Amino acid sequence: MRWPYVTPGIPDDWFERLPGIPLSKREVRLLMISALRLQPDSVVWDIGAGTGTIPVETGLLCPQGKIIAVERDEDVAALIRRNCDRFEVSNVEVFEGSAPECLQDLPHRPQRVCIEGGRPIKDILKVVWQHLVPQGRIVATASSLENLYAISEGFAELQLRNIEVVQSSINRLEKRGIYQTFAAVNPIFILSGEKLD
Repeated sequence: MRWPYVTPGIPDDWFERLPGIPLSKREVRLLMISALRLQPDSVVWDIGAGTGTIPVETGLLCPQGKIIAVERDEDVAALIRRNCDRFEVSNVEVFEGSAPECLQDLPHRPQRVCIEGGRPIKDILKVVWQHLVPQGRIVATASSLENLYAISEGFAELQLRNIEVVQSSINRLEKRGIYQTFAAVNPIFILSGEKLD
């Protein structure tokens, strides 16, 4: 199955899933990808890659790039590989390990980092910062007030620049019986910033 378009936005139900494993919803994924500001040869780390939606989409958008997907669970890492195979994405490497400890072993210094999970988040940010190249970008998501605060505090301590914070508020049209109604997608905060030195 190939995604025949140059724009991102693969429908959620095109991805293979596992029960209980999070999937970044398409509209949220689009916001995250736009915040990454990718180039065709970007090196991207995706920490807490889950179902693999971000690695697949960024892999397609960065054909000369290298995408490193980090996931601690063996079955979930295998799921990411299957989703990459499903969309014929060959520039994604999946690394099994827990962040921040495993980040020391990753190849390729990142230009872009997407943090979709992991605790303690501030420790992950500090290690990412050490590896991130100058002019690199970090995009992190928070679905709870505690994570929002921790990421904001981490960004301030590391002195990220050009910080942006967006909260998604998305509703999808769904069919319920004979009626069509709007159903909310869980809101999420997307924080991004740059390393300018």
